[in-house]
Amino acid sequence: MKSSQGMSLIEILIVLVIMGMIVGFVGGKVFDRLEEGKIDSAKIQINMLSERLKEFRRSCGQYPTTEQGLESLVVKPTKGKTCDRYPPNGFLDKEVPKDPWQSDYVYQSDGNDFNITSYGRDRLEGGESFDADIHYKDPKKK
Repeated sequence: MKSSQGMSLIEILIVLVIMGMIVGFVGGKVFDRLEEGKIDSAKIQINMLSERLKEFRRSCGQYPTTEQGLESLVVKPTKGKTCDRYPPNGFLDKEVPKDPWQSDYVYQSDGNDFNITSYGRDRLEGGESFDADIHYKDPKKK
């Protein structure tokens, strides 16, 4: 009877290749979930900012302009139309958050309407899948 003294180099390599394939497959799925979580986080932040902008409009009569920017939610704007009913602590507890990819949100407004955009993972306008832009969409507007 012959006893086995261990695994041959070929057997070890086969096991390592199989383990590598499993880790690659599972790792890819984990990274996909991470990116999906970042997209969801950006949507939540954009919705939160839109609610603060609506509060700004109720107090000030219009949205901050593009020039005034989202910083108007933290510090009373000094450019353009001023706001007499601006609350002492602003509309946000602290600074304007960055998107999950650590970029600034793009804010555009003429004072009557607004849009907030994150350019997503690639930080470039346009894109598809995980690189797609994320925009604010008011469900009341068609």
